[in-house]
Amino acid sequence: MDFANKVVVITGGSEGIGRALVEMMLNSGAKVATCGRKHDKLYQLQTRFPGKPLHVVVADVSNESDCNHFIQSTLKTFGKIDVLINNAGLSMRATVLESDVAAFKRLMDVNYWGTVYCTKAALPSIIENKGTIAGISSIVGYRGMPGRSAYSASKFAMRGWLEALRVEMLQHGVNVLWVSPGFIATNIRSVALNAKGEPIGETPMDESKLMSAEECAMHIIKAIEKRKRAIVLTFTGKATVLITKFFPTFADKYIHRFFFKDGKLIK
Repeated sequence: MDFANKVVVITGGSEGIGRALVEMMLNSGAKVATCGRKHDKLYQLQTRFPGKPLHVVVADVSNESDCNHFIQSTLKTFGKIDVLINNAGLSMRATVLESDVAAFKRLMDVNYWGTVYCTKAALPSIIENKGTIAGISSIVGYRGMPGRSAYSASKFAMRGWLEALRVEMLQHGVNVLWVSPGFIATNIRSVALNAKGEPIGETPMDESKLMSAEECAMHIIKAIEKRKRAIVLTFTGKATVLITKFFPTFADKYIHRFFFKDGKLIK
């Protein structure tokens, strides 16, 4: 993988898939800009890559002003943007019946509007360089999952928006890609929101059996290189999308058995 002289922008790069993407892109020769909400994690990222062309900005992607500042400071630092990876995301684990609507809005603000804000700000430079826009969606952007209704809605919205943008960008030579992983070993489940919009602080999954963030990042980078339209990751992710497409009623019942026990959400 060679991204020499390319400027790659990655939102949410201080941990998980974003951090893996930052590391791989820097090692491939790219100049990288990333953002996150926590200064200490961004500082740790900087100290890990001394001397590398890494630009970090504290920003909350749900805030349009923060996104504009992040993109403009990147342009001021590196002069252009070739690739934008909309990775920053937030999950939630609670049923619709028990959830506060404010928590739903928070997920939409981060996962959907964060993608819109950053993409709009970076779009002129990406068009000029005939670059790539990528969105890290999820299989829940193809298949609504119980306990993750807000997360599903935000990822459906992201995918639909990027699909429309892809068609608009064909005449400009810009590639638009969305990536839909299954379960990946990151901290997104432990920082997921509960019914009240507060971090849960634990995960119901056995993370050791899931695809690593590094492997996921490698697939994303290869998809960007090949200018693909969309990719679905993990066997479970691909199976879920296919079964839902051809056997939706069976998928409903199977997914219910997987996520519920004695009428209570367990995963």
